[in-house]
Amino acid sequence: MAADIPTFDQYIATLGRLTAHIDVTASTPEAEEIRDASDSLLALEPLNADTLAEWAREHSIRVPVLGLVVGLSQERLKNVLRDRFDTTGWTTLARTRPTDLIEWLDEDFDLIRQLDLQRSRHYGLGDILIARAGTRVTATRAGASGRKVEDEIEAIAAGLGLPYQTRTRFTGRNNQTAPCDLVVPDTGDAQIVVAAKGFDSTGSKLTDAVREIQEMAAIRKPSQYVLAVIDGIGWKSRIADLRRIHQLWVDRDIDGMYTLATLDVFRDDLEEAARLRHLM
Repeated sequence: MAADIPTFDQYIATLGRLTAHIDVTASTPEAEEIRDASDSLLALEPLNADTLAEWAREHSIRVPVLGLVVGLSQERLKNVLRDRFDTTGWTTLARTRPTDLIEWLDEDFDLIRQLDLQRSRHYGLGDILIARAGTRVTATRAGASGRKVEDEIEAIAAGLGLPYQTRTRFTGRNNQTAPCDLVVPDTGDAQIVVAAKGFDSTGSKLTDAVREIQEMAAIRKPSQYVLAVIDGIGWKSRIADLRRIHQLWVDRDIDGMYTLATLDVFRDDLEEAARLRHLM
């Protein structure tokens, strides 16, 4: 482990952006799927429960587009389907019970009227920007940035040939448990635990991340190594939270704190800890 801990300002200087800027005008396969589904809904005549049920049966994989018509994100669509039909599988549901599906969407979410209105409406730039300001894209990117850090540390552990588990909890002092993003070798015999917290956006999730790392430090056994890989420009808006984690490092309550720019140091420290614990 590093004998000299970098200052907080030195650590901040290594933070980087996790997600690249996205050209919102560029198309994607997912966008083209929505566009194709929309075109087929525009061509549907007459528009009624029977024709929509037939459309759902023939285009079962595209049922989430009907959810978008009434303002349901894919995740929320899953939740309401589970509540109503005890399943999140819209594809099977649309193939086997299309009439029930459409009747429910119409009764509970006013599907037919909403679709009829939206098919005939002309949209301007303001409408586009309002839709773009929704939380779905932001949440997806935040999840992707977090997984980037997790994927990197998992790849390093795998590259070293270490046994490990991911996204779990580990057992520390007095059989207390705390969350971790990677544990070596396993949850019951945790020798090395790692937190991976990458955020390009800000919000309460960063405070939650700090709390998790504090829990890890609080219950660790003296023989356990606790490492934290933290990156993303979202932390620059939560300096006080980031400083709390750095202070844990300064106080030796955790054994290392890294960014993607210093993953080479993380790899060396992980390997050293594994050798000291006879894990490789």
